[in-house]
Amino acid sequence: ASEYVEITSFSHHPFYEKIRVEWPDNYEHELYYNVPIDELVEVMDYAIEKGFTIGWDADMSETYFAHNRGLALFTPGENLKATDSYPARFVETPVDQDVRQAMFDDFTTSDDHLMHITGISKDQEGAKYYIVKNSWGPNNGEYKGWFNASVNYVKAKTIAIMIHKDAVPKELKKKLGIK
Repeated sequence: ASEYVEITSFSHHPFYEKIRVEWPDNYEHELYYNVPIDELVEVMDYAIEKGFTIGWDADMSETYFAHNRGLALFTPGENLKATDSYPARFVETPVDQDVRQAMFDDFTTSDDHLMHITGISKDQEGAKYYIVKNSWGPNNGEYKGWFNASVNYVKAKTIAIMIHKDAVPKELKKKLGIK
């Protein structure tokens, strides 16, 4: 366990320090390294590129998370679960640190579920997705328990990630004091 670190991204705490995430599930008051959201995504990409996988703590309660369709997009107001057919391309809402923080502050983002990110995929237009193994089992038809989460969904709905220390880029490890 000492070889793994947990990283999060919330602007109501200082970046590049260990913080306590204020969720009821964090009953042991665990500390997480706090980095800006774009750097969290960079860490995830680096980890996958280096052959590591990622423990992912995220919000799966939104109507735009469609496990039955193998897809999670950040499209507030859309009900992907109930959509019979998809347009050629959904237009996602961009996510930055302020959007993410506002959803944390108003409890739009909740601490729901732990999953496993195992890779990166791209659609026919080159948009990047994270390949996620859901612990709910193979009950989503042809997707057999897997789904693709867009970068915007990950930015918006990630509570934290857990990764091996060697999956953190060297420059960030130094900045965070990870040995």
